[in-house]
Amino acid sequence: MVHSEDHFEKVYNHVEKYMGPIAGVYRELVPDSLSIDIIVAAPTLKRNHYTLVTYGMSKLPMNVPEGAEDYRFAELMICLPPTWKISDEAFEDERNYWPIRELKTLARFPHEHNTWLYLGHTLANGGTTKPYSEDVKFQAMLLSLPDVEDKQAFFNLEIGEKSVHFFTLVPIYREEMEFKLKNGMEALFAKLNRIGTDDVVNPNRKNVCKKVFGIF
Repeated sequence: MVHSEDHFEKVYNHVEKYMGPIAGVYRELVPDSLSIDIIVAAPTLKRNHYTLVTYGMSKLPMNVPEGAEDYRFAELMICLPPTWKISDEAFEDERNYWPIRELKTLARFPHEHNTWLYLGHTLANGGTTKPYSEDVKFQAMLLSLPDVEDKQAFFNLEIGEKSVHFFTLVPIYREEMEFKLKNGMEALFAKLNRIGTDDVVNPNRKNVCKKVFGIF
């Protein structure tokens, strides 16, 4: 078993190596059996956005299906515009805090529900279809592969006998989630790619599956 502090240091260094200088770490204020911290990489000239990465999800294995044993350990991330308000005070406002809340919620999800998270999985906000905050209409999250120069090297982090994988959260609309459930993740990714969607959250992003005159 890798000591937790050594485990944290390896994840921290991995994020810093591929995402940029670490601006800070938001530690769980009331630790429980699975504390989820948030590592924040600051915007750089090369990656002009904040990158928030969980630490703690990979302490425990997920209940993966047969054949997916290599994907038992994971961490999640989300990318926010450089103008996003990142501070304890700002996070008192749900309009700033909802991405962090989702990182923590989804990092616990597989362990609380004895399941797993993987590329292409979608999860509705709290199991409902309500928006994350009053100023956005996103109602679910889609797991995608991080957009970094060396995707393979960042996606896989070896810690002792563990292979930890990193997935990025892409906020999506209810119609997009329903489209994916009906047509598969490749069809949804194709629609998102056609409008140039990237890792960085855009609260005003076009809904690629919004019905117009009864058709997509």
